[in-house]
Amino acid sequence: MNTTQIEEAKQRFGILLEEQLKRVEMMKAQGDFIDYKSLEKIIIGVCGGDGIGPAITGQAQRVLEYLLREDVQSGKVEFKVIDGLTIERRAEENAAIPPAVLDELKECHVILKGPTTTPRKGDPWPNVESANVAMRKELDLFANVRPVRIPEQGIDWTFYRENTEGSYAVGSKGVHVTEDLGVDFTIVTSQGCERIIRAAFEYAKANGKTRVTAVTKANIIKTTDGKFLDIFKEIAKEYPGITADDWYIDIMTAKLVDEKRRKDFQVLVLPNLYGDILTDEAAEFQGGVGTAGSANIGKRYSMFEAIHGSAPRMVEEGRDIYADPCSVIRAGAMLLSHIGYNKEADQLYKALDICTITEKKLVMTGRDTGATSAEFADYIMETIEKLN
Repeated sequence: MNTTQIEEAKQRFGILLEEQLKRVEMMKAQGDFIDYKSLEKIIIGVCGGDGIGPAITGQAQRVLEYLLREDVQSGKVEFKVIDGLTIERRAEENAAIPPAVLDELKECHVILKGPTTTPRKGDPWPNVESANVAMRKELDLFANVRPVRIPEQGIDWTFYRENTEGSYAVGSKGVHVTEDLGVDFTIVTSQGCERIIRAAFEYAKANGKTRVTAVTKANIIKTTDGKFLDIFKEIAKEYPGITADDWYIDIMTAKLVDEKRRKDFQVLVLPNLYGDILTDEAAEFQGGVGTAGSANIGKRYSMFEAIHGSAPRMVEEGRDIYADPCSVIRAGAMLLSHIGYNKEADQLYKALDICTITEKKLVMTGRDTGATSAEFADYIMETIEKLN
């Protein structure tokens, strides 16, 4: 046995523990969630990203400006377009988020974000960190919220996925102890668990939901998943009007496919890795990840985005005008709800259901055989007008 290698691994583990304990102290010092009603002006940042991002995000902005037109005119709401989160600029500055862009983002209260390119091996770009991961860290966006709604199947799920801990928190800081032994780490803190679980219950309470479900593997991963589940059970006692139950991740993946049981689930709260898996599975029922929007919620900032990639090939082939904006428009509906425009959010959700499921007058194919993203945005706004 190589004693030197073990000591080196211990040293690296010690550094990791020190980093995480500092993060705990930062979380303890945080204030409460921002109160949007108390703001004189709500600033909505629109960050197109790259690839098809600017094309689809621009159409989502049109829809939001239409719904909020009165408050935009009165100065209560301001849209701020933020350029510069392109792979070219990030590569040039060798930064996941260029500092000047980050400063602009921090001037906003909420952000509507298009997809961004994360370089892979073989790409003609330096290995810059994911802009999404960096934004979650820089703005402390700890709750990844993904809704999946299919009314005709009785599906109305909202997933609260922890965004900053779990298996992903230090995914690049595992230790190769020897040539034969590698160790990765799962990070869980009391503060991290408490804030994501409480956010899920508060959402349920505010939106008339009657059930919150925790998803873990606490029977096997006893320390970290066990802590998550213990805190869930304690917080659940504070919400007597809401049923709280828990399931293990393996059986939950099966139950989402079970037509008899899946209608029962409403709000699900779960650690990072399990949330990543389940939300992609759930999005397939709605038409795939290309149709799904996502929210990244923090106490001071929040960011709303599509969960698909930037599709650079569509831009290279001149097809970006045919990109489906549905995902980022759905993210826009989540943004509206988050800042207190529930009526407008409901109108947009209903219009999306009509335009993509029940009526479906336009078809998006990603090519000139289907509608353009601008035509689809027009269809959404025309549908909202009819609903009124």
